[in-house]
Amino acid sequence: MVQQNMRDVRRSIFLITVMLVCVGIMMIYSASSIYAYSSMGDSLYFLKRHASYLVVGFILMFAAMVYDLKKLQKLSKPIMLVTILLLLLVLIPHIGRETAGARRWFKLGPINFQPSEFAKIAIIIYMADLVSRKGILMKSFIKGYMPSVIILGGVVGLVLLEPDLGTAITVSLIAFIILYASGVRPSYIWGSFLASLPVLYILLFRVAYRRKRLMVFMNPWADKRGAGFQIIQSFVALGSGGPFGIGLGQSRQKLFYLPASHTDFIFSIIGEELGFAGVAAIITLFGLLIWQGMKVVFKAVDTFERSLALGIVSLIAIETIINIGVTAGALPTKGLPLPFISYGGSGLIFHLMAIGLLLNIAKSSENVR
Repeated sequence: MVQQNMRDVRRSIFLITVMLVCVGIMMIYSASSIYAYSSMGDSLYFLKRHASYLVVGFILMFAAMVYDLKKLQKLSKPIMLVTILLLLLVLIPHIGRETAGARRWFKLGPINFQPSEFAKIAIIIYMADLVSRKGILMKSFIKGYMPSVIILGGVVGLVLLEPDLGTAITVSLIAFIILYASGVRPSYIWGSFLASLPVLYILLFRVAYRRKRLMVFMNPWADKRGAGFQIIQSFVALGSGGPFGIGLGQSRQKLFYLPASHTDFIFSIIGEELGFAGVAAIITLFGLLIWQGMKVVFKAVDTFERSLALGIVSLIAIETIINIGVTAGALPTKGLPLPFISYGGSGLIFHLMAIGLLLNIAKSSENVR
């Protein structure tokens, strides 16, 4: 019975992922075609690039589905070393690509590679291996907790130098979820949070553009033609949809009103074109994906696989909540894509690879009684 149930879970995870990807293909074309034709002379420009990322992503997903998880665990330290090296290299002028004051990408021919997206997967693998090796020692501050926090702090520090506060927060949340589930004392985690508050204060209130984002979050209409423009246009898009939307492809906000309509704010276009029914369906699909993913967590055969699955589910849940929260005005504006749906890149590729790992873990759990 358990074996059959886990097979059903694998099918469900794969099917839901494919459904989200298909919604993404449809909505990316709808949201980007006019902008692509105006700026690139090709209405299919972003759709074709997204399709190329999908091909790479699905190849990595199928590879991750069959890769030996024991070998992956042994590679956790080399993977982390490569991640740190990439995060260092991207900060070097003429190696890392700078856009809008941020140095986050490598330009590899037609592809932009973002090492901080790889860092999310790397920290999940590394933390899963660490808590598996340390076992009961994770309750020790010196022998268990400190080594994990030192590595996490190094990765987060490099990501902040890009700068990318959103990814730094995401990586930290995932790591602390894995650590908490491994048996780390809650007092250690709360202590780390309290110790980080002065740094967060400096990052949020002493950096002009972040402080402005917070002020806009509190009252976007105070600068409705400036910093508040994007979130107000998101409100307009979501509010225009009604119960069933104004029709697929009929969005008015994508006509150069809503910036990043095919990337960070694609959920707003879904709300406008497909209405409450559309956004409810998307939220339901993500909820089902997370629910099925948690079944894999509880059925995983060992600590490494359990922690790896928990990290992957946490990654998808956190990024989904942040993206939808931002577009709905419940969270300050931050450029995190909606998993599997937003216009692709490194994030799409590594999200699909993460699903492959989750399916791999589910398969290894099929024979567990």
